[in-house]
Amino acid sequence: MADSLTLTVAAVKEAAPGIRTLVLRAPGGGTLPSFVAGSHLVLSCGARSNAYSLISDGIDPEEYRVSVLLVPDGEGGSRWVHESLAVGDTVTALLPRSAFAPIAGARKHLLIAAGIGITPILSHLRSARRWGRDVQVLYVHGGAGAHIDDVLTLTDGAAEVVVGRQAFAPRLAAALADQPFGTHLYVCGPSSFLDDTLAGARAAGWPASRLHAEHFGVAALDPGDPFRVRLTASGRTVDVPAGVSLLDALDQQGIAVPHLCRQGVCGECRLPVTAGVPLHRDLFLSSDEKEAGDTLMCCVSRALSPTLEVPL
Repeated sequence: MADSLTLTVAAVKEAAPGIRTLVLRAPGGGTLPSFVAGSHLVLSCGARSNAYSLISDGIDPEEYRVSVLLVPDGEGGSRWVHESLAVGDTVTALLPRSAFAPIAGARKHLLIAAGIGITPILSHLRSARRWGRDVQVLYVHGGAGAHIDDVLTLTDGAAEVVVGRQAFAPRLAAALADQPFGTHLYVCGPSSFLDDTLAGARAAGWPASRLHAEHFGVAALDPGDPFRVRLTASGRTVDVPAGVSLLDALDQQGIAVPHLCRQGVCGECRLPVTAGVPLHRDLFLSSDEKEAGDTLMCCVSRALSPTLEVPL
């Protein structure tokens, strides 16, 4: 694949209990492709591919670093990173991608993270430090936070690190209520944390244009309603039952669609839509792209209309 990289595992570190950091370099050394803060790296993890936030500096990097939380009941990607990878192994990755970049013209950057959600925030912090941006950091964890020393160093000790959501709630509310005009908010963490933080920001009067969230794949989704897809190029029709993704329904009919993450993150399985109304459940498309309704990520998205048409 033209936009893929082969990387060598140069080091493995434990960032916190259950969180493993990989240091990845080009096999012969040298500079890797640069990336914007907030980017993720889609790694081929054994039989599947997962997206992990880059925590290293994105300007002329000689290494990529990602920190991976072990999810014992997940689909195997994190277990592969924790149990199978060792120093000297090679891995395949796509070029870094971002849907969570900092807004260069923001007056201030309010960075909020929970748990492993600190990883893209750490990338933002490195960028803010490099470019001299005004930044404020609030980080909550359950008692085993990752990269706390890095966060404190990059903020000269000014980051607020709190243990427990209950203790964090009043501090978050105060921060949301007291920011200069032109501040942009960036948040990453579990879905419930994202929902609560964004709801609190909207209640405090933040416009949607200044709210930015980074998700780690789509959590367990409802099975959705069945729908039908007409393939206009071949004249075929495919039924998509509840609980079956469009990607899997097409695959079962022998129709191959390029894909990687199966989480609505990487953008690889994007399909044009020529008729019908998509139900977008991905984390890749922008709000404008979703509103246009002329494309969808078939690994997670479905249909609001009884039928969709795609040019396959």
